[in-house]
Amino acid sequence: MKALTLRPTWAWFVVNSYKDVENRSWPTRLRGRIWIHASSSPVTKAEYEQFVNICRQRRIRNYPEREAFQTGGIVGSVEIVNCVDRSRSFWFIGPYGFVLKNARKTRFKP
Repeated sequence: MKALTLRPTWAWFVVNSYKDVENRSWPTRLRGRIWIHASSSPVTKAEYEQFVNICRQRRIRNYPEREAFQTGGIVGSVEIVNCVDRSRSFWFIGPYGFVLKNARKTRFKP
């Protein structure tokens, strides 16, 4: 199965079914279930502050502390059901967005 590597905070939004679009500079024809891989870079203070601000804006209450993010491994999976160049999703900034559905968390796999 293919995988998409995301920064740990974005991976958390995806596998917890909050993020329904993943922005990319390139389109894809890929459809179906893929792994979500949290990059190995630790979450910076600035990244975490941005993460918390988005959680508050989206009224997400149960989010992890900065130190709790697991890095460098598979954290779940999601289905890519479309690739778009415009969307009304809160998450879309373009130029392309992979439309995501049916997210599943999994036990961390380094």
